[in-house]
Amino acid sequence: MASSRDRQRKMARAKLDRQLARRAAAAKRRRQIQAGVGVAVVLVLIVAGSAWALGAFDDDPKENTAAEDVCLWTPQDASTNTNLKDVGTPATEGLPTDGVRPMTVTTNQGAPITVELDLAGSPCGAASIAHLASRSFYDNTKCHEITAEGAVRCGDPSGTGLGGPTYSFYDENVPTAPSPSASPAAGQPATYPKGTVAMVANPPGANGSQFLMFFKDFTTADPKFPIIGRITGGIDVVEKIGAKPTVDNGTGAKVKPKDDDVVVQSVTVGEPGAQVNSTATPSASGAPASSPSAG
Repeated sequence: MASSRDRQRKMARAKLDRQLARRAAAAKRRRQIQAGVGVAVVLVLIVAGSAWALGAFDDDPKENTAAEDVCLWTPQDASTNTNLKDVGTPATEGLPTDGVRPMTVTTNQGAPITVELDLAGSPCGAASIAHLASRSFYDNTKCHEITAEGAVRCGDPSGTGLGGPTYSFYDENVPTAPSPSASPAAGQPATYPKGTVAMVANPPGANGSQFLMFFKDFTTADPKFPIIGRITGGIDVVEKIGAKPTVDNGTGAKVKPKDDDVVVQSVTVGEPGAQVNSTATPSASGAPASSPSAG
């Protein structure tokens, strides 16, 4: 009988050991599952936190200021306008949209004219001029007008006012027109201060290669020239050109330089942020301190 009881006790003990082992294994599995869930939760929180920090949950997505999002190069047909010259189109990726870029206009009238192109206000205008300059588009062309607004008009190889590249782009950085009911305040800055550089197009809004260099202040209730920068040196050369006598250009407008002798020998554009040597810096009252905001 003792032997039988011993066997029963051994069997009961073995059964208990198996139950304890199963319980331990089940507990281990539960701990592993809980640990896995915990790690997953932590990873989700990390990903969500990173996305929140990067603005993924913002109501308004962060604005992409890359020039490819704002510049549209519209093809122009050279077969219908023989004054256009095909030199390709500017790039659409990696265009600078912040800071300034140096531009130098060398003429036969004196020292070079240096300009700061406004990349933030006029990324497309700056990109167009840089592209054209790199293709020698402006070399040995004439400034064909001294405008009634007090600016020298250059950049048309045909000298007709109808020339340019085989693409155009829309206005940017046009000054805000004053309210019709508002009277000019004393000391109010000019719409286009002396030293301003702006695009000009025919028709307005179809900008390409032509630009204005203002040799005196010009104020208007109807701004239509997109500002692309300001003169930093050589304003005296622009004034010299602006003082030349003018004759009828064939359309009834007395704007053509009488001797037709204002030649742009070259235009060069440096890298963004680069400096140029100014030959004559306009006084604070003689040139805009910064480009006006876009209208």
